[in-house]
Amino acid sequence: MYSYPLSSRILLAIDCIIFGFDGKDIKLLLIKRNFEPEMGKWSLMGGFLKEEEDLEAGASRILFDLTGLKDVYVEQLEVFGKVNRDPAERTVSVVFFALIQIEEHDAEAVRSHNASWISLDKRPQLIFDHEQMVMRAIEHLRYKAALHPIGFELLPEFFSIPQLQKLYEAIYNTPLDRRNFSRKLLSTGLLIDTGHKSSNSTTKKATLYKLDTVRYKEKFHAFWNFMPDSMKPV
Repeated sequence: MYSYPLSSRILLAIDCIIFGFDGKDIKLLLIKRNFEPEMGKWSLMGGFLKEEEDLEAGASRILFDLTGLKDVYVEQLEVFGKVNRDPAERTVSVVFFALIQIEEHDAEAVRSHNASWISLDKRPQLIFDHEQMVMRAIEHLRYKAALHPIGFELLPEFFSIPQLQKLYEAIYNTPLDRRNFSRKLLSTGLLIDTGHKSSNSTTKKATLYKLDTVRYKEKFHAFWNFMPDSMKPV
């Protein structure tokens, strides 16, 4: 058994940026810390990587602990490692971002962690470099949503086109043309008409669709064409 010469101790943390959509706003799941440093301030959900864990397994553990959900969309984003980023001890953080359906999360688990869903545009000041992490995640979400159909990860099983439009308007913080959006969306062939109508008061009589999961996987890299040219990545 080989080992490297003993060096200085550096902790490896995982911080999770968890996005949800409430039908109107993109929301961020934040916790109010009950421990030092920065007790009582707002933070991303995080934890330290266990010795026997892969990074992805650690992120899944932290996400499940907070939301009670497994098999959610999660992606490694970036590594933050400035020397003084954590005043307690030298800590390098690997950041993941996740997309979940708000109505499916474990509300009791969220409460037990002193966590809350907060709209992106109303988020409080965050500890350490967590605001930088969130800004990078927003940029990446917008980039990925223009290229891939990841927006569906934030919607319930059955949804209307107006709901989907509101989601993309919330992601990009800009209005979209209704007819153009609907036409391009339907042309992808990713939607299955359920034959039912929405009972939501704001979209009453709108057709409810569900995602064709087979075509979703097949066409994952060919969805960007329904977005306006100004929103496509360059």
